[in-house]
Amino acid sequence: MQNVAIAIVLAPLFGAIIAGLFPVSRRVAHWVTNGAVGLSFFMSLYVFYQIVFGGHETFNETLYTWLVAGNIHLEVGFMLDSLTALMMVVVTFVSWMVHIYTIGYMHDDPGYKRFFSYISLFTFAMLMLVMSNNFVQLFFGWEAVGLVSYLLIGFWFTKESAIYANLKAFLVNRVGDFGFILGIAAVLMTFNSLNYTEVFELAQAGDYDKTISIFAGSEWSIMSVICILLFIGAMGKSAQFPLHVWLPDSMEGPTPISALIHAATMVTAGIFMVARMSPLFELSETALSFVLIIGAITAFFMGILGLVQNDIKRVIAYSTLSQLGYMTVALGASAYAAGIFHLMTHAFFKALLFLGAGSVIIAMHHEQDMRKMGGLKKYMPITYWTALLGSLALIGFPGFAGFFSKDAIIEATHLAYEAERAGAGIAYYAVTLGVFITALYTFRMFFLTFHGKERMDEHTRKHLHETPWVVTGPLIALAIPSVFIGMFTISPLLFGNYFEGAIAHNPFAPGDYHGVLSFIGHGLMQLPFWLSIAGLGTAYFLYIKRPDIPAMIAERASLLHKILLDKYGLDRFNDWFFAGGARRLGSGFWQFGDVKAIDGLINGTANTIAWFSSVVRHVQTGILYHYAFAMIIGLAVLLGTFVVF
Repeated sequence: MQNVAIAIVLAPLFGAIIAGLFPVSRRVAHWVTNGAVGLSFFMSLYVFYQIVFGGHETFNETLYTWLVAGNIHLEVGFMLDSLTALMMVVVTFVSWMVHIYTIGYMHDDPGYKRFFSYISLFTFAMLMLVMSNNFVQLFFGWEAVGLVSYLLIGFWFTKESAIYANLKAFLVNRVGDFGFILGIAAVLMTFNSLNYTEVFELAQAGDYDKTISIFAGSEWSIMSVICILLFIGAMGKSAQFPLHVWLPDSMEGPTPISALIHAATMVTAGIFMVARMSPLFELSETALSFVLIIGAITAFFMGILGLVQNDIKRVIAYSTLSQLGYMTVALGASAYAAGIFHLMTHAFFKALLFLGAGSVIIAMHHEQDMRKMGGLKKYMPITYWTALLGSLALIGFPGFAGFFSKDAIIEATHLAYEAERAGAGIAYYAVTLGVFITALYTFRMFFLTFHGKERMDEHTRKHLHETPWVVTGPLIALAIPSVFIGMFTISPLLFGNYFEGAIAHNPFAPGDYHGVLSFIGHGLMQLPFWLSIAGLGTAYFLYIKRPDIPAMIAERASLLHKILLDKYGLDRFNDWFFAGGARRLGSGFWQFGDVKAIDGLINGTANTIAWFSSVVRHVQTGILYHYAFAMIIGLAVLLGTFVVF
């Protein structure tokens, strides 16, 4: 198992090195990276089979030690359990589909080989993160995905908006990472170890009532401090309010990387990390309530912003923010299994929607404004039907993947509400009402793109056609799990023992539901189902039957519409307060510290010496009696000094 694990992570790394550093052709670059990630996928399937069906025990071994400082060991090692195996399969499969899709999407881009190198490196970094068995390697993978996302969001580095976006992503994630590394330091301080197994065992067996004084006169539970700090890291990586602002701007990168970031890597890292740390989070009700509130705010308010976006990729980006909020709510409700279940189903249908949007963008000659689309169904039948399946999965239509995972989260939140967990009531209403919003913005996007009046120019219309197989093939491959994966995995993941030993708590007991049909029947009788249907029907009425009404609503609710277009003013505030404040502070240090203090001191010293020299220079006249007179004056001064003192 050790050799297989090493091969899984190193294959994408070798592919990235060959494509990025060696003078190979474009064809070799994409074949090597595709082959490497495909190999990782099949080996991940082997690991999944061995752990789930083959009865293989959890693999947890250290490969080598970086350094030892006292009792601190910095190591590289792998932990392969049911949670890791699931993440490995999802990451490698979605990444492989994105690699194949990239052959068509980036065909004419001059940075073709560089892009393949980056996305293969991205896969390596994410695999290192999910397979780690200690906090040091987790942090390595954590920072590596952040670095590669910076390179990919700003891939078109001559585009000013792309540079702004990747810098924004990098800086916002540094805020979260500051909390994350403090959390890791608190773990080391408390448990004197950075190994998962050791830390979890000590936490379960230790004294949970230990406190720490952060500010004078205030005592905090050490477990609450650790968990909140770790979650702040997750807020940055998984784009939770208020550290969500980087994710919509990540659309400035090429569409394949949007799919990879939003579906299987980067943003899922925070959700996975909290689930992995569930033995710690279960020891702090305060931290769980904090997670619930942040997730609820993100799920509801970020979903609303999707209603006013006209860029097809930004609609899906705000959808990602909202769905990440759902996953976070599940974590705060102690339903870690439901959160990972939704992470898995969401990875497939969100990658499908992003790649479908990319297919539309290719056909529309890189036009992304939905107001210039419409009626694409007859031109792009494969893209249309796969996008429809992805949309139905996203809104949680009965039988589709999203239905099972979304309803599981809402049910788990309701259980937390009944258990009187602080914040669970707000979270329950947020995720329930969010179902209507999700259906509305999803089918607004779908109807504006594929139905209604054709709004593109004549030149674009004449050249509209379905995209090549390297684009549509991954769409079909992703559409299949978007429909069926929830139905076939809900029983073992939620009502079985799949996560036993991998997560600390699952609110669903094996006897809660009697199979898939029982869960579907339960869901059909609940409010979320009817809200989903109402959202779909509202979208149909507003954008197919009466497309004049949305403009009227925007005009009459102009203030609200302006607030939503302004994204609640958060970007402007950040630009003014944080970015602007940093610039003003830097300018102040320059003006007062550099120019006036440092330059003033140095230049003032030089000017003083120059002035003194100009005065003394007049003494050097070359006339003998002047020097004799100076000597007499000097002698008189010396005699006077001796007489006085």
